[in-house]
Amino acid sequence: MALLPVVAFLYSSVGHGGASGYLALMALFSFAPETMKPTALLLNLFVAAISFYYYYRGGFFNKKLFSTFAVASIPMAFLGGMVELDAIIYKKILAVLLVFAILKMLNVFGKEKSYTRDIKIWQGLLVGGAIGFFSGLIGIGGGIILTPLILLLHWGKMKEAAAVSALFIWVNSAAGLIGQISSGVQLEKESFILIAIALIGGTLGGYYGSKKINNKNLRYILAFVLMLASFKLFFT
Repeated sequence: MALLPVVAFLYSSVGHGGASGYLALMALFSFAPETMKPTALLLNLFVAAISFYYYYRGGFFNKKLFSTFAVASIPMAFLGGMVELDAIIYKKILAVLLVFAILKMLNVFGKEKSYTRDIKIWQGLLVGGAIGFFSGLIGIGGGIILTPLILLLHWGKMKEAAAVSALFIWVNSAAGLIGQISSGVQLEKESFILIAIALIGGTLGGYYGSKKINNKNLRYILAFVLMLASFKLFFT
């Protein structure tokens, strides 16, 4: 409960919903995989929406860039959400995924460049579809993969990538959650209590993130928490 708003704050500040962070916390406290996936996606819907609102209001949203990814990602996220993974396989995949989240929090890759280039339609469809399916399968929105790709391939600037990722996360989370519910997954009542807590951090993160905030100490703390969760998932 204490760490949840911190996670939401940091992820929202960079245009993310925070699913990988929420999954890390649930892994540390031994939540069941069938509870982790829908809960993370539900929290994503609210936190990513707030983050997108602030970045959109700041004029950073690139509709064309978002559409190129979303066309393929939405149906693929739905399909991924319908797939039920073995608990052991799920935990190992999530452990690897958390490594990407750690690197992102430490700014190891995906730094802003002074120039951008147009994305080709086939590139957007391929990237969007692959990330979308993976998002529904694991229970994330895909922002921790999409944002570094946008920056590494020079498809957009930092805040532009944050705005696009925020809405990308929202549509993938919605599609993935619908896919899970259609396959029989049920949401726990406690999940809705977590929404209110996450919204506090998410609102502050979205506001200050769009206003050029950079808190390295908090990022290091979160990276450490993610590292612990990844280690636990790998070896337990």
